[in-house]
Amino acid sequence: VQLQASGGGLVQAGGSLRLSCAASGRYIGNTRMAWFRQAPGKERELVAARKWNGDTTYYTDVVKGRFTASRDNGKNTVYLQMNSLRPEDTAVYYCAVGPSVILSNIATPTAYAYWGQGTQVTVSS
Repeated sequence: VQLQASGGGLVQAGGSLRLSCAASGRYIGNTRMAWFRQAPGKERELVAARKWNGDTTYYTDVVKGRFTASRDNGKNTVYLQMNSLRPEDTAVYYCAVGPSVILSNIATPTAYAYWGQGTQVTVSS
């Protein structure tokens, strides 16, 4: 599985960005995928997680109500719409897919086998 993340950029606080994660390679169907982020000097943290073809998304509390994940089956792409961005959202954002991920380890980066290259999101105050 190859993942291509894109859509990052520089935005002012309160602004919006939409990240994309395009998958290619083998069929991943109901495999769990996640968006993680990593700020300088901090550990990689889970932002949102869902099944690639699923309709239910788990969001970490700090982004709940501001971020929304969606998918385009035709393009085999998952999106992360990020609204009301804050300076503390500044990080490199990654998408990841994990055939072995289960609910108990969705927040564990090492549980995910495939990673996109990361896209920088910078929110200025």
